[in-house]
Amino acid sequence: MHDVLFVDLQSHDEATPGIPPDWNALRCSRRRCVRSASSAMQFIALEPYTLVIIHALGSDSEGMELCANIRCVSQVPIIITGGSTEFYWTRRALQLQVNDYLPAPFTVEELNTCLRMISPAPPSGDGHPDNRWSHVHTEKEDQVIQEVKAYLKDSMYQNITLKEIAERMHFNYSYLVQKFKFHEKMTFNEYLLQQRMEKAKFLLTHTDMKIYEIADAVGYNDMDWFYKKFKSYAGISANNYRKLHGSRTVPVPVASGQH
Repeated sequence: MHDVLFVDLQSHDEATPGIPPDWNALRCSRRRCVRSASSAMQFIALEPYTLVIIHALGSDSEGMELCANIRCVSQVPIIITGGSTEFYWTRRALQLQVNDYLPAPFTVEELNTCLRMISPAPPSGDGHPDNRWSHVHTEKEDQVIQEVKAYLKDSMYQNITLKEIAERMHFNYSYLVQKFKFHEKMTFNEYLLQQRMEKAKFLLTHTDMKIYEIADAVGYNDMDWFYKKFKSYAGISANNYRKLHGSRTVPVPVASGQH
């Protein structure tokens, strides 16, 4: 039997009337219920599940977005219930490798039939019931974090935030906050400060760029704020750091789009 993460995204408004199915009749060994996509991503990151059921009645777009976010980190089987009968959503479900799609109206017995047709992953040697998906999860997770770091490296001169990166790269923001801290052992803002200050130290040591040019190159338009952050990070002022460590100059390419 399945360990199910049940995500109820049903829109409760006049456009989506109807009596909800009797979810208590769902045949599974364990079930956790959440009512938001962000909560679903957090539990998928923390616990092994053999199946995710997304009830998307009146919330087709949100349901597909959640599927896309899940597929960024896991190949766990997904069933969508209550979806629209429009071909666009059915095709989108196929593109996201959804295992079954039950448009409204449907019965829990029909859903139980779907469950029986999806075999849970066999237990692995280490006792983890979801080791195969966990391995895929880890690989995808590493890839996501590396993409975020690469994006940051190319955009450091901008006033960038993790939320903006998540939106531009179509990742779940809450998931990125949690996973970035887990992987890097620091928050995104702490990592951003570290990268900016290390680049500033390099430029102070190896180039003859003016300090205001260095500040701009690492994303600081306010010189007083740059001086304050650099001294707090390095323990001495930027001018003194250059005097102590400056040795030689090397050509430094200007980032694309930087002025």
